[in-house]
Amino acid sequence: MSGDLDIADLERRMKGAVENLRHEFAGLRTGRASTAMLEPITLEVYGATMPLAQVASISVPEARMLTVQVWDNNNVSAVEKAIRASGLGLNPMVDGQLIRIPIPELNEERRIELSKVAGKYAEQAKVAIRNVRHHGMDDLKKMEKEDHLSEDEHHMWADEVQKLTDKYIEEADHNLATKEQEIKQV
Repeated sequence: MSGDLDIADLERRMKGAVENLRHEFAGLRTGRASTAMLEPITLEVYGATMPLAQVASISVPEARMLTVQVWDNNNVSAVEKAIRASGLGLNPMVDGQLIRIPIPELNEERRIELSKVAGKYAEQAKVAIRNVRHHGMDDLKKMEKEDHLSEDEHHMWADEVQKLTDKYIEEADHNLATKEQEIKQV
């Protein structure tokens, strides 16, 4: 092991957490129906946790309606439960293997609910960023303990990791503020 921390890998992982946050925010489309709304939903089927898109096809037949065509009849109730439990405020209606999901108008209560979901997603991203920071700091301690790094180098790299962490936490907060503004305006 050299005396250098793989800062590029830490940055890639932190950036990935922010990208994942943006992807989850795309699922919080507020006005119109979008298949991206259901992308973050996972469910327990066949003894494993799978994304909804791997057990059903999702379509948008009209502006305020989603349909989910479940491929296996045995999974219909699991899909319905996962949609209800998603925190998106959707009320699926089962019709055989087809699930119709009307997209409700946004009232003030729904806007508050969506803001809470957005906040939860942002907090998960920030936790992921802090976990990457923690792993980086652990690597630094290990490198110093094994005499691959001096104490001064440790502090220099620790400052770099902290600056990176602050940058991506700030980016996650900015994305949250933007999404909350979008929710209020729709």
